[in-house]
Amino acid sequence: MFFDSTYLICVALPSMLLMGLASWYVKHAYSKWSQVRASSGLTGAQAAQQLISRSAYVSEAGGADLRNVRVLGIGGNLTDNYNPQDKTLYLSPNVANSPSVAAVAVAAHELGHALQDAEGYIPMRFRSAIVPLVNIGSNLGWIMILAGLILKIATLAWVGIFFFAGGALFALATLPVEFNASARAKRLVAEAGIIQSDEEQRGVNQVLNAAALTYVAGLLTAVFQLLYYIMMVGGSSRSRD
Repeated sequence: MFFDSTYLICVALPSMLLMGLASWYVKHAYSKWSQVRASSGLTGAQAAQQLISRSAYVSEAGGADLRNVRVLGIGGNLTDNYNPQDKTLYLSPNVANSPSVAAVAVAAHELGHALQDAEGYIPMRFRSAIVPLVNIGSNLGWIMILAGLILKIATLAWVGIFFFAGGALFALATLPVEFNASARAKRLVAEAGIIQSDEEQRGVNQVLNAAALTYVAGLLTAVFQLLYYIMMVGGSSRSRD
């Protein structure tokens, strides 16, 4: 849409570079630490189950109780996720069945989301609440911008910008959710003895920090696109004045 040299230089190339570097770093960190066995010998699925069982004792002291959370498999590679709708932790084969540092880090991160859900973590609730706006914006925003520019209806184009901005807002709202889940994961694996050495903890940190960079890159990409469309609509409006 509206491809030109400005879009190429200011949006497409920076976005490709950022996402490419983030993706490479994630794969590099995960590949490295997937070769290092956790001293506890637990697979990702076993680590998740141990943390869920441990939550029963923690809940007695006022913590979140995760005993209603299930752990199931899902196809693909690094497709791991927590679904708050069915209270299920889905782990990919390489995470569920591997006793590596990388596997327990990923499993613990997703369990961090389960803890957020159980505690009613506000940033997570906010992110979930804006999903309808984001879905509308991703489908209609660019259409309204295009229609507004073609029909020379500035108001329509700016409304399209508003809806399109939902994507950037969602990317921004995702950062505290993901960072907090990673912080929880780092603490959980250490407290439960799943990770037992400084070297293993360094591996957990590297894997989760690498994953966090993908969300930063996603936010910057969304902001680049939003600023480009604002510049385009604003320039079109000024040219008609």
